[in-house]
Amino acid sequence: MKHIHFIGICGVGMSALAILWKKKGYKVTGSDAGFYPPVSTHLEQNQIDFYAGWHPEKMGTPDLVVVGNVASSENPEWQFVQTNNIPHVSYPQLIAQNLVKQNSIVCAGTYGKTSTTSLLAYILIHANYNPAYMFGGLCQSLPYAADDLTESLHAEASAKAWSVLEGDEYKTGKENPEAKFFSYKPTHLLLTGLEWDHFDMYPAEELYYDAFIKLLAMIPENGLIVACGDNENLKRVTQNVGDKKIVTYGTKNNVDYKYSDIITDKNGIQFTITHQGNEYKIYSPMLGRYMTENICGAFAMAREIGIDANIIIEAIKSFQGIKRRLEKRGQTVNGAPVFDDIAHSPVKAKSVLATLREIYTGKIIAVFEPNTGNRQITAAPSYDHAFADADEVIIPRLTKIKIGENPDEVMDDAKLFEVVVKTNPQTRKIDEDEKLTEYLKTAADHEDAIVFLGSHGFRGMIEAIISPHQ
Repeated sequence: MKHIHFIGICGVGMSALAILWKKKGYKVTGSDAGFYPPVSTHLEQNQIDFYAGWHPEKMGTPDLVVVGNVASSENPEWQFVQTNNIPHVSYPQLIAQNLVKQNSIVCAGTYGKTSTTSLLAYILIHANYNPAYMFGGLCQSLPYAADDLTESLHAEASAKAWSVLEGDEYKTGKENPEAKFFSYKPTHLLLTGLEWDHFDMYPAEELYYDAFIKLLAMIPENGLIVACGDNENLKRVTQNVGDKKIVTYGTKNNVDYKYSDIITDKNGIQFTITHQGNEYKIYSPMLGRYMTENICGAFAMAREIGIDANIIIEAIKSFQGIKRRLEKRGQTVNGAPVFDDIAHSPVKAKSVLATLREIYTGKIIAVFEPNTGNRQITAAPSYDHAFADADEVIIPRLTKIKIGENPDEVMDDAKLFEVVVKTNPQTRKIDEDEKLTEYLKTAADHEDAIVFLGSHGFRGMIEAIISPHQ
């Protein structure tokens, strides 16, 4: 039995691949600085052996090591791999070598790509396309976040197989600083929307957009680009693609797939998609007006590759969405619903809060922790009025992150509080987890909502405030 080891296994993408290689029959091990639900729970359920910290003596002698971005040059396991000349790849390389098929759909953009990728993979499965797929989240309607169903296809169909991959613009790995999505050789590209992000990798706005221009240049002349026509930044990067086919979607009259008549409530969303004079009534159990845009993009791509509209509509109706995307985790003893969302940037937090404000009539309390890129001092202007739809914003003790050579360029919790409170005066800072959870247990009732926003696990705070009697 071959042995594969993952350095940084608790990342959502790395854990998905670890589980897939376990399914393929490999011995799978992994390490990480820390482990948080729901990823740690998913690893345990799939009987993956993992441990906290970096311990070469626990690695054994793997045949292949997948090196995550968490591995710094001083990481003992990474040093062990180099010293012993152990074959190694980044996780985008592992995907490129094993999951990219002849027809390669890549979903990219600043936001919405995980939800869109997972829904599109679900639609293709529903339509018996049997794709290979991978996305960075835990889906409530698919057992795995990465799989290769093309292995079940006969030879002729396999030669025309499909893959659906989330295209992340963050760096590939230690030995390749370019964006992950360049590894996936897209023939079909779904662009959800662009807002300058990942300030640590793209310190200038133009650098961020240039990456997407380069991605668009990779699409073959007979390929397909599906792009959100409402996003001005997308127009800016797609204006010089030549004769490549571009299909647009959004709310404006000049798009190819227009969505309208949106109704949202606590049970889901309903809306209409219009294309070439045909109207399609859509229902989804997912929460959030912003999800209509993701659904419409997936609908457009699926129709353009030939899937029947009725099959797409039925798939959307039964798709439950991604964990940590406005996932309702339970309620407090006072009946206040508690939501968990991976919104780790101001723009994503703003969107989630707007959704909750539309649904809930009471107060909204947000606990927010940004990711590494959005702790950069260059990100400070993006926090202006980002939490306008929250009645209260709480900055907890921030999870420790790697700080580079210029620590003054990174905001700690005190500096983040200063930045956020400037235009969001309803903000407070609570450093002690126990004090924060005790406050939240009784701070809201059934007319209100509590939402945790961020990419980290919040150290059990969510579990601590949920009533055991539900």
